[in-house]
Amino acid sequence: MEFREKPGWPKALIGLAARLPWWLGLALAGISYLGLHHLAQNPMPANLQPGQMGKLVMSATVQGLALAGQYLLPFFFGLGALLSAWRRGKAARLHAAAARHADALERMSWQDFEILVGEYYRRQGFSVRDNGGGGADGGVDVVLQDGTGSYLVQCKHWRAMRVGVQPVRELYGVMAAHGAAGGFVVTSGEFTAEAIRFADGLALALVNGRALLQGIRAQADSGPASALAEPSVPDCPACGAPMVLRQARNGANPGKAFWGCSRYAQDRCRGTREVA
Repeated sequence: MEFREKPGWPKALIGLAARLPWWLGLALAGISYLGLHHLAQNPMPANLQPGQMGKLVMSATVQGLALAGQYLLPFFFGLGALLSAWRRGKAARLHAAAARHADALERMSWQDFEILVGEYYRRQGFSVRDNGGGGADGGVDVVLQDGTGSYLVQCKHWRAMRVGVQPVRELYGVMAAHGAAGGFVVTSGEFTAEAIRFADGLALALVNGRALLQGIRAQADSGPASALAEPSVPDCPACGAPMVLRQARNGANPGKAFWGCSRYAQDRCRGTREVA
């Protein structure tokens, strides 16, 4: 699934390495240097035979590109690896701060909030891609991927007001247009009653600040290894369909996150599980 215009190849290479583990980006830098250096050192034909001008031009072009590429590609992959290491380190620090401090969400910027949300879902077992937010992508800030499909995440770092129904409608429209398996709207604050009613029964979970902090603390208590070992999306105990995160509107624990069956809207299946 693509949401934004394709960047130039230098940014694409840096972005690719930045989305990989830092050590894999460094490995790509080393492999690209060795491969292109080998091409750059290939000798040119000494004796030109009739009809081989085209072959000579092609060889010279490849060798010229390899001469420059043997330094450029490792440089871009190396930058991406450094960016990856910096992002993961910052994400871990933000996650730890949110687990320890009740006011952590209020004190962070919206950019840090998006990084934190990505780390929260990464620890659930999702593959996470930062989408940059805003623009023509319909406000999709993070794209999640697992064995069941793609999930779109919109982050709202709104502390002074509640998230209304309009952003929720917009994300649901983007989900339908791109065939996403589900979606999440995550806010540092709360949602209006209209927004909660709209999302009820859809494969679209609303996660408020209280539920987000609760989930982050549970991940911190269980440790990184245990959090990664948990299945990202459990199966419904009633029908076996994939489940989606929802938020209780009333009852004994209003605002608490739980797993609900993704087939509630179609088959009215009411299977639930507690969030580990």
